[in-house]
Amino acid sequence: MTKETNRIKQNFIEGLSHISRFWGLPKGVGALFAVLYISPAPLSLDELVSQSGLTKGAVSTNVRALARMGLVRRSTKLGDRKDYYEAETDFYKAIRSILGERQNREFDRAIQSVKETLDKLEAAKGSMDEAERKFLIQRIQALQDFFDAIDNLSRAVTKLDSLGLTTVQKILSILK
Repeated sequence: MTKETNRIKQNFIEGLSHISRFWGLPKGVGALFAVLYISPAPLSLDELVSQSGLTKGAVSTNVRALARMGLVRRSTKLGDRKDYYEAETDFYKAIRSILGERQNREFDRAIQSVKETLDKLEAAKGSMDEAERKFLIQRIQALQDFFDAIDNLSRAVTKLDSLGLTTVQKILSILK
């Protein structure tokens, strides 16, 4: 591999690290996805450590996070006890997986707490400062609206899945 190839790959890895941080994820998540994405073959944890510069503990933790999001998958090699990992290259499948996390019970509880807060604020009319109550309702309602939009998006993606990837790509190309 040439120095130029190494430099280009390193820039890509650093770029995805920054994107990862932008989305509130550890830089290591982006770096590991980048390493796996540009690898022609699945990589072991040891190979990920050497190619990413992260510690084995960080690699292990971040690979599990990527797997939970559906961005990497584990594989094995016959006669080898090590686990190997490869990047998901079907981004539509990855988005479905990430949106599927929306069905997580913890997320449902968080959404429910927002709704309960709105209900309590509505019921508190007359028992608290009206300007503050209206401000809180406005802010919390905006968050509720966002969560509702995520729910609608999740349902839409699920329905689009039944149309098949080719049909969805055709629909999206019309929108460009």
